Amino acid sequence: MKLARILAVVLISSNAYAEQTFQFKSPSFSGIGYSSHVQTIENTEYTRKQAIAEAQKQAAIDAANAANNTILAKFLTNFESRVYAQLSTQLINNLFGENPQNSGTVTIEGNTITYTKTADMINMTVNDQNGNVTQVSIPIGTLSF
Repeated sequence: MKLARILAVVLISSNAYAEQTFQFKSPSFSGIGYSSHVQTIENTEYTRKQAIAEAQKQAAIDAANAANNTILAKFLTNFESRVYAQLSTQLINNLFGENPQNSGTVTIEGNTITYTKTADMINMTVNDQNGNVTQVSIPIGTLSF
């Protein structure tokens, strides 16, 4: 019986013997899969940089929208549009009112609007601050409501 125990211990211990080897799991150290590892790191860094840039861009847009959405900004925008509407009305009155003028010039914020009126045509020239010229010809006889 003693011999059987010794034989069992010897057989079990011979099967339990294992060789241990050390190997790095990181591709940076082992070299296995290194190119994929580097590419993954690069893609992660690029994605993070893009996310940060997008967040900064969105923050700037949000700040600009917040600045344009104040009560004062709304008031100034409304006031400016009403002033331009009034200037437009005055120009229409100069062309078609009780005492129509055949020509005139208006300068608004560095932009010059020159108009001449003939019997059947209104010729309008707009010169902007950058030197760009826009010409508009409006036939008078065909406009009716």
